[in-house]
Amino acid sequence: MQLDQQVPPGTLLRQARFEVIPMRGVVEEVVFLPPSSIVTVTGSPRKGIESTLDLSEQLAAHGFKVVPHLMARLVRSRDHLHQILERLADHCMEEVFVIGGDVPVPAGPYDSAGSLIAHMFEMTNRPKRIGIAAYPEGHPLISSSKLMEALREKQRLADYMVTQICFDPATIMRWLAGMREQGINLPVYLGIPGVLKRKKLLEISLRVGVGDSTRFLTNHVGMVARLLRSPIYSPDSLVTRIIALARDSDLAINGFHIYTFNQCQATERWRQKAINFYC
Repeated sequence: MQLDQQVPPGTLLRQARFEVIPMRGVVEEVVFLPPSSIVTVTGSPRKGIESTLDLSEQLAAHGFKVVPHLMARLVRSRDHLHQILERLADHCMEEVFVIGGDVPVPAGPYDSAGSLIAHMFEMTNRPKRIGIAAYPEGHPLISSSKLMEALREKQRLADYMVTQICFDPATIMRWLAGMREQGINLPVYLGIPGVLKRKKLLEISLRVGVGDSTRFLTNHVGMVARLLRSPIYSPDSLVTRIIALARDSDLAINGFHIYTFNQCQATERWRQKAINFYC
C-alpha cells in the first residue's frame, strides 16, 4: 500500500473522526456534530456487542457515517460474525473498527482482531473498510514484538489504523516514523481527547461498571492526571505540538480521531475554533 500524501494542518482537523460510548444521553450529544460526520461507536465487555450495534443503528438513522467497534473476543461463532455483518449491511454501514477486546476468555473462536478479520474476508457481506488499533506507548498486556507481529499480519487486510491517546507528540512521531521504517504503511488517524469536563469524565467512568471503570481510568491515566489539575481539559496544546512536528513529515497522517467521551458539544465547538486558527 502506498503512503498517502501529507495533508495540511487544517485538514487534519476537518477530517477528524469522533468516538462515542453507548450510554444514556449520547444521542442528544452527537447531534452537535456536523451532519455526515464519521462517528465510531465503542463498546465494553460488560455491555456486549449489542449495545454497540444498537447505538450504531440509531446514529446511522440520523445520517451519520457510523463505524461500529467489533470486539473479537465477544463474537461467539462464525455464524454470529455473519449475523453481525448482515445487520451492518442492512443499515448501510460499510466500515468497522476491529479490536481484540479486553476479555480474559473469548466467547468464541476469535482471540484477536487478526483472527476475526481473516474470517471476515471470507464472507461476501464483509464491510468495505476495516480499521485497526495502534499503540504509540505500547500495550500493558502485549509485548512490543507481539504488537509488531500483529500489525504486520493485519496490514494485509486493514485500510487504516487509529492510535490510542498519547500526550507526548515526540513519542507519537518517533513511533510512527519507526512503523514506516519497518514497512507498516497503513494511513493513520492520531487519537486525541476532546474537550473534557472532570465531572463528566468521572460520571462516565462510574456508569460503565466497576470493572470497566477501572480499565477506563487505567487506559486514560494521563488525561485523568490533567483533569485533576483543572476542571476542564482542552487538547489545544497537544494538537499544536502534533501539527508542528507533523507539518514537514510525510508519514501518511490522515486526520485526528477524537475520543469525545460523549462530550460532543464542547468538543465540536473547540474543533471549529481550531480549524479557523490553522486555516
